[in-house]
Amino acid sequence: MIDNINENKMDLNVNFIKSVLSLFSEMQGNGISLVYLGEFNHEITKMFTSMAESDMERKKEDRYVKKRVYHVMVETLQNMNKHSDEITDAQIGNGLFVIGNKEDIYYVITSNKVARDKVEDLRSAIDEVNAASADELKKMYMQQIKHGKLSDKGGAGLGLIDIARKTGEKLVYKFLPIDEEFDLFILKVEINADKIKDVKSK
Repeated sequence: MIDNINENKMDLNVNFIKSVLSLFSEMQGNGISLVYLGEFNHEITKMFTSMAESDMERKKEDRYVKKRVYHVMVETLQNMNKHSDEITDAQIGNGLFVIGNKEDIYYVITSNKVARDKVEDLRSAIDEVNAASADELKKMYMQQIKHGKLSDKGGAGLGLIDIARKTGEKLVYKFLPIDEEFDLFILKVEINADKIKDVKSK
């Protein structure tokens, strides 16, 4: 029966399996534990955070670190949904979500489509956050809370500031052109477990 299988079809299957195995190996090498591509809503966010918490429980991760990772996951997912310009009829954003852990660094990566005319405002907002000191971030956060100087997407600026405050790390980002109207916005957030434990112990 195997001999009767179309040779080209078998080659296609083998190539597909090789691609999957290569992808799996690449993910393992980079410490990636979860990847999702599609629509994002409250239920999916809950599922991701639950899976990440279970994984950190198995690793016996510090409680304070777990709280920080959880907080960053929620904020980045909300931020992606607010910035996504690929919204469904149900007002749900689409995008890519990745979480991983390599040595003592947890990282969250999100990616979604952004309209070209919104790129510069978003870039400026992230650059402003990255250039700010801890004290300046605190003042920016309070200003956003008091005066409501938020984006037309309903508060993404506040989320970016909060992520930077909670992690103490720079936000890594990139915009890649998709077509004449849209860019792909990629955001990477790192959570240094050792640094958080050191801060907690002081």
